[in-house]
Amino acid sequence: MDIIKKYFPELSPTQEKQFTALKELYADWNSKINVISRKDIDSLYEKHVLHSLAIAKFIQFKPGTQVLDIGTGGGFPGVPLAILFPESSFTMVDSIAKKIKVAEGVAEAIGLTNTDFAIGRVEQLKESFHFITARAVAPADQLYRWTQHYLDAEEEFNSKINGYIFLKGGDLKEEYKALKQINKKLVVEEVNLSNYFEEEFFETKKLVYVF
Repeated sequence: MDIIKKYFPELSPTQEKQFTALKELYADWNSKINVISRKDIDSLYEKHVLHSLAIAKFIQFKPGTQVLDIGTGGGFPGVPLAILFPESSFTMVDSIAKKIKVAEGVAEAIGLTNTDFAIGRVEQLKESFHFITARAVAPADQLYRWTQHYLDAEEEFNSKINGYIFLKGGDLKEEYKALKQINKKLVVEEVNLSNYFEEEFFETKKLVYVF
């Protein structure tokens, strides 16, 4: 938990309590449904929670922002972001029911009221969203193809243009090329997470913003 407070020192008492509860909750759920690798559960705050919160270093979602988290697994980045931005709403989708069960169970246990959950393929949704997030789910061009019609092109009120925020690693040149082949007008920005966090884990990690 100290690593979260190191980079986000302005947490409210409620947020601090919610973040603190995550370790025990995920450890308990993970013993029943394996959503986090066994070796990673001990570094939950660094490799999952703080990694998710890199998005909050890039953009501070304003009240009323609607975010779709694709392939959320056990709730990343959706749950940590929902804690940090209680006046924004987060819809978390995963095709694997037991993973959504974990995310929903954690959110309920810590009293989140700004989350919604859906089991199934993302193409089945009916809402629109200001931002769409994903963490190491699928190539960016695939995610764009699946979800481009969910992006709200009309209502803009955040510091960034409505778009996609992906957490990825590795060489992404081919993904960027594939995105441009779909839509030449797309703008892609890449941010090294080592700009935000000094831990070694983040040296190869990136945030990709597409709009």
